[in-house]
Amino acid sequence: MESDLTQIHRWLLPLSWFYGAGVDIRNALFDMGTLRSVSYDIPIINVGNITVGGTGKTPHVEYLIRLLSGRYHVAVLSRGYKRKTKGYLLASTSTTMEEIGDEPWQIKQKFPEVYVAVDTNRRHGIERLMNDEATKDVEVILLDDAYQHRYVKPGYNILLVDYHRLISDDRLLPAGRLRERPSASRRATTVIVTKCPQHINAMGFRVIMSSLNLRPYQQLFFSTFSYGTMHQLWGDDTLDPEALRKDNTHVLLLTGIAGPRQMEQDVRRFVQHISPLTFPDHHYYTKRDAEAINQAFHELPKPHIIVTTEKDAARLKHLQGLSDEVRESTYVLPIEISIMRNEKDKFDKMINDYVRENKRNSSVAP
Repeated sequence: MESDLTQIHRWLLPLSWFYGAGVDIRNALFDMGTLRSVSYDIPIINVGNITVGGTGKTPHVEYLIRLLSGRYHVAVLSRGYKRKTKGYLLASTSTTMEEIGDEPWQIKQKFPEVYVAVDTNRRHGIERLMNDEATKDVEVILLDDAYQHRYVKPGYNILLVDYHRLISDDRLLPAGRLRERPSASRRATTVIVTKCPQHINAMGFRVIMSSLNLRPYQQLFFSTFSYGTMHQLWGDDTLDPEALRKDNTHVLLLTGIAGPRQMEQDVRRFVQHISPLTFPDHHYYTKRDAEAINQAFHELPKPHIIVTTEKDAARLKHLQGLSDEVRESTYVLPIEISIMRNEKDKFDKMINDYVRENKRNSSVAP
């Protein structure tokens, strides 16, 4: 098991104690009913985590969209991290990334038929989706990253845990990266261990199961990344990743995501020469970054290309200052998730059963 990303700043553990006390008090107020959680008469599925940083939320939300959108009117509600607007906003295909944030923008571009809305107040956002004329036919709402937003009680709570940084090995902020104690996983209906390498053996799965210490009522799944055909960011050309090995291509792997390690490991399966160029998660690229990208690319031996993620593509699309050669050589690698251990059908059935059995009625329950 790879836990090399679980770095604990032990000198900060006293501050983690104070942080944990505050989290405990807040959760106790919700558990006692002093702070009120509201449930709604519509299927609401939350996809979230209890760690700071990426656990693969967007690919998992997109998996649920593909699973459900053929049968139901689906809406995705996000807070719209780093957007330049406030309040509730329902996206259209012409809405800009700056208005709703990179991840909601990516989802709307890929799934134009799905309602995508942003609102930091999740209750308000849900009520707008349910009652506004434009969206009142919504049948299921996917909450993106609302595990700590306990003012809403989702009907189905999915907790994502990064394989490379298991919550059982981590510590609370600021010594570690946990937003809540590992015991907060008990609020989850289903736990998914994400970003798993494809070579895990049976013993590896058992070690993780034991370390997470889940309750009998909880389901545990494992997911891994799978990759589609690469396509030009500024063009129509496509590339089969396997062809890169034959051509001995040098790749500049350009990422501004949290935890790009698994992607780098996966890309190394079909590319021998990789030079990572990493930026912070949700990073908005600047002209200075464009100069750094140009320089890093031109220093690579030929043949060479740039490979980036769909999330980064949204932020790179309108970046000024990139050379013509960089623009012609930048390819986007689509990321999807696969449920491991031959349990895809089991997972799909659980989600479909929940949505079917909780179709919308007319009341709102506390």
